[in-house]
Amino acid sequence: MTMMAELIEARTADRMAAAQSRIAHVEIITDIDAAEPVWRALEQTGQHSSPYQRFAFLSAWQRHVGSAEGRQPFIVVARDVERRPLLLLPLGLERKFGVRVAGFLGGKHATFNMPLWRRDFAANAGDADIAELIRRVRNIGGADLLAFEQQPARWNDLANPLARLSHQPSVNDCPVLVLPPGAALNDLISNSMRRRLKGKERKLQELSGYRYGQARTQADVDRLLEAFFRIKPVRMAAQNLPNVFAEPGVADFIRQACSTELSGGGHAIEIHALECDDEMIAMYAGVADGSRYSMMFNTYTLSDAARYSPGLILMRHIIDHYAGLGYRWIDLGIGSDDYKKIFCKDLEPIFDSFVPLTPRGQIAAAAMSAIGRGKRAVKQSPAMMQAVQRLRGMLPR
Repeated sequence: MTMMAELIEARTADRMAAAQSRIAHVEIITDIDAAEPVWRALEQTGQHSSPYQRFAFLSAWQRHVGSAEGRQPFIVVARDVERRPLLLLPLGLERKFGVRVAGFLGGKHATFNMPLWRRDFAANAGDADIAELIRRVRNIGGADLLAFEQQPARWNDLANPLARLSHQPSVNDCPVLVLPPGAALNDLISNSMRRRLKGKERKLQELSGYRYGQARTQADVDRLLEAFFRIKPVRMAAQNLPNVFAEPGVADFIRQACSTELSGGGHAIEIHALECDDEMIAMYAGVADGSRYSMMFNTYTLSDAARYSPGLILMRHIIDHYAGLGYRWIDLGIGSDDYKKIFCKDLEPIFDSFVPLTPRGQIAAAAMSAIGRGKRAVKQSPAMMQAVQRLRGMLPR
């Protein structure tokens, strides 16, 4: 086939895909505040998105972290023929491997990445819709590669339409606890585990002012985060891990998100904690959307109270709390830490897609795909993971 014939065939295929798709208009917005009206419209009850993609969460992240990293907003909005929004992709543009890569805003602080969808479109989006979205973003220009990493195969009750793109498993899966409607609490955490944790908690209950609670006021947020930012670096240093919370803008992002109240109640990041009069004993922070609570970060005391498994006790309180509210899922973030396996019996598949938009992007897509597969191979091999951990232990703190 001649080059001219190939070009004609490609253009014919593009026209056919466009005719079958409900996407009629696509724009790129490079000012995050300019995207706020359509963004918040797609957050409303009845639409389809994750709390990691809320405007309150990602605008705080971009302001404090993304801008410090040199990321530029690259927000894709697709509309139908009546110019009603169908989806919003909250992306940021950065340079990797010498090319312009558009990836989800939120970086390592967003456990899951996905667009914000109009629900009826998400439920029925087909190959032609996704192909037309990519074609139009390619034609607008500005990026060489779309890096859609750490996407859930499903979110709550709907499959992820972006799984129609070529994809591969992410580096890690996500442990998840399913909360069946009407399930007894003992079905979620076994009687034997509950007895063990209650026995440990009796020791903590001897402390003056011992309590479990959720941060409701600014004073609660400030008190708990002050303890977190004091304790967490010590915990990470003991594991020979870098203090990611000391990276530029991260602490300010967390403070803003934990302090931002949502219109439907709660905060962009929710904090749960065990406390007594003298100290914060344990805390977990994450995001919630009425159906799912997703963990982001945690820590526990440096005092003698750490002997009584306060993190596990707090996790039991959190599970009971959200089960009582009718939530359907709790996840503890991606990764295979032992404490996650105690509560989460299922693994949720997470996937990556690397979509080249230019010839230069094809090379970078191949490189990023190979790096991801290599990291996953290490994580899936106990022997390789032990070797990595031994090497980490030999490095200077």
